[in-house]
Amino acid sequence: MKRIILLIETSREFGRQLIIGIARYARLHGPWTFYKEPVDLKSSIPKLTNWKPDGIIMRDSLITKELLKLRIPTILAIHDSKYPGNLPVIKTDSRSIAKMASEHLLGKGFRNFAFCGFDDYDWSNGRKLYFCKFIEEAGYNVHVYQQPEGKIRISWEKEQKYVSEWVKFLPKPIGVFACNDDRGQHILEACKMLNLKVPEDVAVIGVDNDPLVCELGDPPLSSIALNVESAGYEAAKLLDQLINKRKTTGKKIMVYPSRVVQRQSTDILAVSDPEVAKAIGYIKNNAKNKILVKDVVNATNVSRRTLEKRFKECIHRTIHEEIKKVRIELISKMLIETDMPISQITSLFSFTDNEHISRFFKKEKGICLREFRRLCKLPNNL
Repeated sequence: MKRIILLIETSREFGRQLIIGIARYARLHGPWTFYKEPVDLKSSIPKLTNWKPDGIIMRDSLITKELLKLRIPTILAIHDSKYPGNLPVIKTDSRSIAKMASEHLLGKGFRNFAFCGFDDYDWSNGRKLYFCKFIEEAGYNVHVYQQPEGKIRISWEKEQKYVSEWVKFLPKPIGVFACNDDRGQHILEACKMLNLKVPEDVAVIGVDNDPLVCELGDPPLSSIALNVESAGYEAAKLLDQLINKRKTTGKKIMVYPSRVVQRQSTDILAVSDPEVAKAIGYIKNNAKNKILVKDVVNATNVSRRTLEKRFKECIHRTIHEEIKKVRIELISKMLIETDMPISQITSLFSFTDNEHISRFFKKEKGICLREFRRLCKLPNNL
């Protein structure tokens, strides 16, 4: 029986989902036994040595170097970019996360954008960098919150006034991308203090889709869900290989976004053009049907040429692109949230056969239906 040390936080959804993925691999390929220390980790190192572990999956923390001295196969779930280059790591993909956030807010019709993060975390700065890049490519600027010099590590109670002052002077309406759900919750609290309406004045989207944070928000917080369970499963698989003396130096297990879980904090269409709003509403209400561009045009009071022009101005997509986007979002939701067979999804969305829907999905997502479900659902539920 392999002995595995898990030094991963359970106070956040990321850590919990990572552990679930690891546990599922162990149940399928074990038996494994786990050591998880609920108290001070530093004081537990002597115990870990005496326990004679076979492998470790841990956060990159202050005790990393001490644990590395044990010369045990180790995988790091990293916060910081400064880590031993020879170790395998679990890392979030900042680019794809920021891209999904920018597309979500641009698709809502916003023309004002902001980012709020933590200046001392590389993963937050990466999301900021790419979000600014994508928004600027669309022709807009991003208002970035900068933590006061010398006050980066202060508590939220003390930082609240700085964030509130920043939110107060942002142009409205505005779409805000928060680096994670905790930061998203901070923005919601600032809006409440300022008597700003969410999402009418300020729309907010976070990352991690932590239900304990998102559902307790007022209003509930929209968030980008990550395929962390799958990453946990792959990390356990890799650790198993390391324990069995297979070389995998410096390998990265990437955590990608799977979808936007929209809640009330971004449940708005910030489109001033009534015909575009009407057209988007028609697409959403009929997305399961095989609707064409002409059907959308017929639901409005303007010509196709005029409507196409207004679509590009408002949401930076053509009518056809919007139809595909909404259908893909719904199909993705079915794949992730249900165990519905692909044949049934095919019929529900009016495709002729499984091959037809597979081609459509892969062209838009760059990945086949079954692979998408495998990455975003539990491995043993496929």
